[in-house]
Amino acid sequence: MALLPIITLPDPRLRQVSKPVEKVDAEIQTLLDDMLQTMYEAPGIGLAAIQVGEPKRIVVVDIGKTEEERNPLFLINPEIVWASEELSSYNEGCLSVPDYFDDVKRPAMVRVRHLDRKGETVEFEAVGLLATVVQHEMEHLDGGLFIDNLSRLKRERVVKKFAKAARMDEIVAQRRAERQSEEAGA
Repeated sequence: MALLPIITLPDPRLRQVSKPVEKVDAEIQTLLDDMLQTMYEAPGIGLAAIQVGEPKRIVVVDIGKTEEERNPLFLINPEIVWASEELSSYNEGCLSVPDYFDDVKRPAMVRVRHLDRKGETVEFEAVGLLATVVQHEMEHLDGGLFIDNLSRLKRERVVKKFAKAARMDEIVAQRRAERQSEEAGA
């Protein structure tokens, strides 16, 4: 298993719509394992393939708080086939929008159909935190982020903050490269 780099806002790949998985093979199973290890290491409770730069309709989820409670779910080509009218609010965060949290309302219960890691069709009902996480991760598959559920003002603030941080990182990297070039030439 390998740790994969998690892409963050403002990376435009996060807005890409993921493609369905045609066949669950060894390559997909390796990606699932790598995504799970990456999610645990981050640490997080859900990760979509697009967050590691793979535009595939794949999600891994595990809401267990300890190693003993771990029960990973591997969702390939997931779709919500039913959602409750009742909503619940949860203070969400995202590995691709680090260190930012805000309340988001989503259906309190959903029924999800997907392929498992063996390629077999499975359906389950999710409620509470699991329902929230599954919906959050599936939003990524269509190029969405949890901040899209916030007011326009809040969303714009977050996007500007991350864009500014990315520009600052570029400037620092450029200056570091210039110094190294000067030192090498001296």
